[in-house]
Amino acid sequence: MAGTMLLREVSLKYNFLSNKGIPLVGGLAVALSVIFTSLLFGLQFLRLESRAVFGIFLSSLIMLLFGIIDDLREVSVIAKFTMQIAACALLVISGVKTQIVYIGNIANLFITFLWMLGITNAFNHLDVMDGVAAGTGVIISLGFCWIAFLTGNAVVIFLTIVMAGSLAGFFAINFPPAKVYLGNAGSHFLGFVLAAMAMVLSYAPLERKIALVSPIVMLGFPIFDTLFLVIMRMKQGRLIFKKSNDHVVLRLLKVHVSKRKSLFVALLLALFFVLCAVVISQSTNRFGISIVVLAGLFSVYVYLRMNKIQVDG
Repeated sequence: MAGTMLLREVSLKYNFLSNKGIPLVGGLAVALSVIFTSLLFGLQFLRLESRAVFGIFLSSLIMLLFGIIDDLREVSVIAKFTMQIAACALLVISGVKTQIVYIGNIANLFITFLWMLGITNAFNHLDVMDGVAAGTGVIISLGFCWIAFLTGNAVVIFLTIVMAGSLAGFFAINFPPAKVYLGNAGSHFLGFVLAAMAMVLSYAPLERKIALVSPIVMLGFPIFDTLFLVIMRMKQGRLIFKKSNDHVVLRLLKVHVSKRKSLFVALLLALFFVLCAVVISQSTNRFGISIVVLAGLFSVYVYLRMNKIQVDG
């Protein structure tokens, strides 16, 4: 939190990285906190010198720096995807990719790029209201930490705790009414790191195939919000990448739900998906499938309720 406040003062003093008088330095503060804390304590106590860990850090820094450029001057969609693909390629070169044994290397590479690009942009889209992206990031980080604890992955436990702690400090300042925003830099960094951590974890032995969907369900809320956004824009004949107020939390504001209550609803949705994911990761195939069906039916219910709310575009 102290680092965020310091960067906030710098931003206000020099009118750097701000939007309508509110600094966009939250993502930079979170990223510096995560990386420096991990390098300082991780190298000393957990020997985080693995190629994969440094690959995550280096590629996420690329996302952060490009996000800063995007905050300073909005870049084209083509430029965004080009840089995201470059960061994903670096991640793959460092050894971080999906390891689904049934589909082969080429299919795993395709799924890795699709996963990384999808989750990174989902978090970028989710950052539309005070506290939503940061609060969701805290919950998902703790969810991955829980699974890492159950599977005995000390490195991921450490990294997710650092991520959750850094985001929690920022969340206190980003809580409505926000004093600092994540910015495109922060939302891209957050989505990229969480998507990468999801691939580092091992979820279950081969006989429990249903556990493979755990990371998808874990990130169910940002995925749902993005899919909902795409469907709404397509129904209304809008470009998918053009900004609009079709997001779930913004629809709640349309029916006069306060920002704080809308944030609470969003975090409850995120928590629901995270709890489902943890249960799926530890369940038999049959019970896990029933939880997946439950999450799917609940998503349809939320879609139908949100679809009834009219927006201006």
